[in-house]
Formats: sequence, structure tokens, C-alpha cells
Amino acid sequence: MRLPSLRLRLLWGASVWVSVALVAVGILLFELFHNYATEDVFDDLSNQQDQLLAGISVGADGGLAVGPVLSDPRFERPYSGLYWQVDSQGRSGLLRSRSLWDFVMDMPRGMPPADGEQHRHRVKGPKGEELLAVERIVSLPDYAEPLLVVVALDASRLDEAIRNFRQVLMLSFVVLGLGLIGAAALQVFIGLRPLSLLRTRLGLLRDGESARLEGGFPSEVQPLVDDLNALLAHQAQVVERGRLLAGNLAHGLKTPLAVAANEIERLEETGEADAPLIRAQLERMQRQVDHHTARARAAASSARPGQRCPVAEVAQPLAGVVERLNAGRALSLTLDVPADAAFRGERQDLEEMLGNLLDNAAKWGKGRILLSCRGAERGWLELAVEDDGPGLAAELREDAFERGRRHDTAVPGTGLGLGIVRDLAELYGGSVRLESSRELGGLKAVLRLPAPWRRA
Repeated sequence: MRLPSLRLRLLWGASVWVSVALVAVGILLFELFHNYATEDVFDDLSNQQDQLLAGISVGADGGLAVGPVLSDPRFERPYSGLYWQVDSQGRSGLLRSRSLWDFVMDMPRGMPPADGEQHRHRVKGPKGEELLAVERIVSLPDYAEPLLVVVALDASRLDEAIRNFRQVLMLSFVVLGLGLIGAAALQVFIGLRPLSLLRTRLGLLRDGESARLEGGFPSEVQPLVDDLNALLAHQAQVVERGRLLAGNLAHGLKTPLAVAANEIERLEETGEADAPLIRAQLERMQRQVDHHTARARAAASSARPGQRCPVAEVAQPLAGVVERLNAGRALSLTLDVPADAAFRGERQDLEEMLGNLLDNAAKWGKGRILLSCRGAERGWLELAVEDDGPGLAAELREDAFERGRRHDTAVPGTGLGLGIVRDLAELYGGSVRLESSRELGGLKAVLRLPAPWRRA
């Protein structure tokens, strides 16, 4: 299962935490403003109530009157939104502001406040609006009944202020959140840029354009780069040591084989009856040495990263060699190889595979050979060698890859060519198959090999 990218996970985490933090802070600020605004309104009403209490007096006839001590002109303007009312125990609306006109506020009939204690309520106003009201019971020395003094304000003004603050707060926090997420995205992009650079350098290494990871990296990434370079250097040493041992082994066997070949020639000159049999076995040993040496070289090369061999640079010289070897025939060899096509492996191995396929096509073809190269899919290419010869029956094509198998002994050869091609291709993770050539009518050998990955 492929995990989401590190960049997306970091951005998702930052977005979640920024959103949670802003929501929590927004709720806290809104509650603080709501409580502060509400308390400020009730404090103002309490001040208005104190002014009203200071202006209440008892006349000579025992009646109540309110002196001109209330400074807010809204008390005199009908339905202005600011009201006061004085009730007695037996009568509601005993005294009231001009702003109430003929309306009497109906206060809740719960347990009345104690003398001097203030209660807060939400009641209906003269226009059906909701009012914020403070009530207090006071006792005057010259008046027999306690008085309930009420001052009220239209609640819509407070509600509108709170609503406007909430809208501004939400808009501000949305802009702030987007800015913080953008800053987090920029930080993630800059912070992960060394990993993108490392990926690019690994692509250069994989495509054979570099032998090690070059460049400086941050202190968190540089130890990884150093370890990878050390691993690459160690792998290169191991591969080179294996190639050297294989070469030494082949060189060590060639001398005894050459001596044995000379002895066989001497035995053939003397008419020794077993000389042909010994020569056949000696030639078989020589082929086996060459074959397994090539396998060891290919196995070592396929394990090394950064291998790159342009196909055209190998195909053109091979085509020239095949044409010179068949100079006595009217041989036409056509190349259709893109200049940027490359094989992710050792040049000598590509020469071995293409050389065997071209040699077979020259032997069996009547005069036309086509070598073409196409990209199969990302990271792979297909090389096709076609001829205009008699072709090969479908049931015989798989047997043609067996070492030593020859379907026509009249044509010179050892029967090892196609077997070596398959062995080398499979060592690189590729394959080779035989099919009919639609263009030339003969046999078509399709070689599938790894190619350097092209970066988008």
C-alpha cells in the first residue's frame, strides 16, 4: 500500500491544527467580546437607574415625581429604545418615561429582588422588540410601599454589535487561516526541497549520467547521502572485483586450452583417430568458457546502477561489420534507431546480443535486414532484428534458444547464439522472442531490454 506523500501529510496536519487553533481562539474571543459588550450595556443601564433613583421624590400630597436628572434625551422620544418605569406593589407603570408612551413593561413575576438588589431580564418592548432590563426594589423614607425601578434598552443594538463582531471575526480568521496555511505550504515546499533535489540526483544516477550523488544537502539529509555514496562505492568495488576474477579465470583457462589445441593439431597431423573427438570437446570447452564469462560480466553489470549505453553507437559499427563480412552478397542492412535510445547496461553485452541477432539474420536472410528500436514502456525499449529469409515455424521457435540446437546443419554456426542472447537479456530482467516479420516476410527477433528512466 502506497502511503500519501510527505508533502500532503505535512500540509494536511498543518491545516488541521491551524483550523482547530483558530476555531478555539475565535470562540474564546467571541465569548470574551460577548460578555464584555453585555456587561457594558448592563453597566450603562445601572448608571441610568442610579440617575433615575436620584431623581425620584415624594411630594407634599404623598405622590411620586421624577426630577430632571436624566441626561439621555432618548427617554423623552417615543419608542426610542431606551425606557424607564417605576412600579409600586399594587400598581404597574406608576411612573414611566415619555419614550414608553402609553405602554407598560410587564416584568417577570418570580421572586422579587431584595431591597437594593438588582435583577436582569429580557422583556417585550412597546413595538414587540426584545429589551434588556435591570430592575431594583428601593424603599423611600416618605413612601409607604417599596418601589420597583426598571430601566430597559432595545436588545437589537447589542445583538447587532455582537453579530457584526462575529462576522468580522470570522472573516478575519478565515483570511488569517488561509495565510497561515499558505505560509505552512511554503515552509513545507522549502523544507522538502532537498528531498526533491535528492530524487533528481538519484534519477541522474539511475540514468547513468552520474556515478555518485553529487551536491550539498542539509545536515539532516547529508548523512543519508554519504551512506548511499559509500554503498555505491563499495558495490562498484565488489562488482569490479568479480569482473576481474572472471577475467582472470577466463585468461587462466585460455592458455591451457591453447596448448591443448596445439597438441590436437599435432595429433591430427600424425593421423590420431581420436583427434577429431578431442577437438570437438575442446571447442565445446572454449564455448562454455566464453559463454559463462559473458554471463558473469552481464550479472555484474546488471547489478551496477548508472549504466547507460547509446544503442545507435553500438548498432552502427555492428552493421558495418556485418556488411563487410558479407561483402560478396547483395546485403542491405537498414537501421531505424532513435539517437536518444539507450540501454541500461554494459556496452559489451549489447554488442554481444545484437551481434548474434544480426549474424543470424545475415546467415538466413536473402539480402535485406532491418534493425529497429522503439520504446516499449517507461524504463524499457524493444530492439527488433528482421530478415527476409525463410523464417521459422512457430513450433520450432522456442527450441531455437536451446544451446547447441541447430535446425539446419547446412548453415554454418554453433547453435549458441540465441541461447547467449536469451541468457544475457534475462540477466538484465529482459527477454527475447521470435515471431514472423510482417515487413520483410522472414524471421523477427524482438529483444526487450531495460532503458534509462526519463524524468518528466
